[in-house]
Amino acid sequence: MLKDGTSGTAIGLRTFGAGVRAQESPRSSGTPPRIEEREEMELNVERRPSEETALADAYAGLGVLPVCVLLDHVRSMYNVGAFFRTADGVRAERLYLCGITAKPDQAGVAKTALGGESNVAWEHYYDALVPLRMMAARGYQVAAMETVDDALDLFDWEPRWPVCVVFGNEVDGVGDALLPACDVKVRLPMRGVKYSLNVATAGGVVLYELLRKYRRRREGRPEDPGVSDGNSSR
Repeated sequence: MLKDGTSGTAIGLRTFGAGVRAQESPRSSGTPPRIEEREEMELNVERRPSEETALADAYAGLGVLPVCVLLDHVRSMYNVGAFFRTADGVRAERLYLCGITAKPDQAGVAKTALGGESNVAWEHYYDALVPLRMMAARGYQVAAMETVDDALDLFDWEPRWPVCVVFGNEVDGVGDALLPACDVKVRLPMRGVKYSLNVATAGGVVLYELLRKYRRRREGRPEDPGVSDGNSSR
């Protein structure tokens, strides 16, 4: 495993993209070079943060994304770290770590957060109902990410800002005690044989879709036809 938590193979696939001049590799096409050979290669592209590119204009003045994330009994420290990294990427407000969910001072979190844990505010509660009710009292729409029959499709859901999204345990999902306290239930469309994604992967999809929706709202674009804020489902 390498520094960002991915495998050497994944790094290799990323490194040998279109930016590498193939003639500089002494090996035949399709055969990954050794590490020392990779270090000698030149990349034709310069990787820079999006804030330093023209893409940043679309997000200028957007500020902090009015979204909080509540993780209840998420058992994997690597998953928790991935949430911190994604929350930093979208500039989410805060993470609420509940139950057995690991805190940033645990080594496994830092391994996948890669510094994101230092840039995102967080709080820990043993009982997830405490911050959930607090968010509801502050006017947040509380949305459980869960694969239940009455859940809205993520891409049809029109959030009522600000939003608190709730993710549960990797195996058991959002607990039965929390679901009745949520305003709406939302799920990702799964078109294969599996009915859910890894919780951190799902978190990345949800948070970036919320960033897209919030940007569209700030730009004054009309809502998509047929969307729902889910308020009638409580």
